[in-house]
Amino acid sequence: MRTDVPDLQEIADRIVARASGGEQIEAVVGRGGDTSIRVYEGEVEHFVSAQSQGIGIRVIHEGRTGTAYAGSLDESVIADVLAQARDNARYGTVDPYAGLAEPDGVAPVPQVLWNDELAAWPTDGKVEMAKELEKRALAADPRVRTEEANYEDDWSESAFATTTGIRVSGRGNSCYVSVATLADDGDATQTGFGFSVGDSPRDLDLGKAAHQAAERATRLLGATKPSSRRTTIVLDPYVTAQFIGILSSAFSGENVAKGRSIFADRIGEVVATPQLTIVDDPTNALAYTATDIDGEGLAARRNVLIDRGELKMHVHSSYSARRMNTHSTGNATRGGFASSPGVGCLAMQVTPGSHTQAELIAGIDEGVLIQDVSGLHSGVNPVSGDFSTGAAGMLIAGGALAGPVREFTIASTLQRMLLDIVAIGNDVDWLPMRAAGLTLVIGDVTLSGT
Repeated sequence: MRTDVPDLQEIADRIVARASGGEQIEAVVGRGGDTSIRVYEGEVEHFVSAQSQGIGIRVIHEGRTGTAYAGSLDESVIADVLAQARDNARYGTVDPYAGLAEPDGVAPVPQVLWNDELAAWPTDGKVEMAKELEKRALAADPRVRTEEANYEDDWSESAFATTTGIRVSGRGNSCYVSVATLADDGDATQTGFGFSVGDSPRDLDLGKAAHQAAERATRLLGATKPSSRRTTIVLDPYVTAQFIGILSSAFSGENVAKGRSIFADRIGEVVATPQLTIVDDPTNALAYTATDIDGEGLAARRNVLIDRGELKMHVHSSYSARRMNTHSTGNATRGGFASSPGVGCLAMQVTPGSHTQAELIAGIDEGVLIQDVSGLHSGVNPVSGDFSTGAAGMLIAGGALAGPVREFTIASTLQRMLLDIVAIGNDVDWLPMRAAGLTLVIGDVTLSGT
């Protein structure tokens, strides 16, 4: 259930109550902190425990918007920030779509976003967890050495209030561990990594993260450059999560309104294989970015983006919804009290299939398991859909993994890849990002090597 933060809510309410005639005011009040620990060779190499607090105010008057923020909750500072936001609005450009979100009657899905055990976990216990993770990664294979082992957590409390009637506060926290490895074979060195996320340090699976990091590094030892061809590729869950994350911009109502999306004017069309269903579901408690409200204080909700291959919707904040003459889908994004709301997917997931990665590979005569990609964001054009990225992985021959390969590129278009998905795995991996991963098999992709 949502845990209210009365003192922050009182500040937000007090700011909004100062609105004068014709003004819309939004107040976001927040505080939070994070812990970042990095261990190398059994010693703490980096330790940061930081906290911050502050307010962000948005004023809209006669179509002009002004924003201001400060990293303080002092009453004198609050008055100055409101005055500055009002002054900035005077010089803003008139925008016919400017406005604040309004209550839409959608109730937030009850979720447990705060874990008392995490909040009380001692610092020395966090340090020991990072050290233990490094030990396990080193013990997984004698060829492995670690680059770094990390423990990360964060917490936040926030309150929203608007002159349009939104009033909500809450808090949340989360944690994860990660480890980066190196594996040596003569003069060759390959890299690997592993993650584990949880609601509490007690939930973190150090063994899984260490095993993944060691296996990913050692798998690629002795890798060669493959010959060029058109082939089937199998995306490892981490790579799939990155691929789905790249797609998220195409669902943004703001990008659609600007003509910068491959999904513009395509709602109701078949854009992917019938096997594919993609949802944006921040109400799923397993998602690392689970939340019950969006960046404007509206209820977050489960949105089906692609249903069995058919494009069902774009995602909207209140602003993009006004531009597109529709309604908010609860997808306003915000980086904190100092930022203005944008729009985007909050927690994307592909509906899983019924087979393991090993079972999917067993049905492929010839292909490549893509274990790592490089330059993905720079290699994808979100407007045209052109896709080209460097990759490394394992050849597939006769339904089994063969030799490791690297220094090649895979290329297609996002549109083509969605239609060429031939199988989906059941191995959902919840990662510390806005998209979950699983194995994805895509046919007829250009591989450029030798």
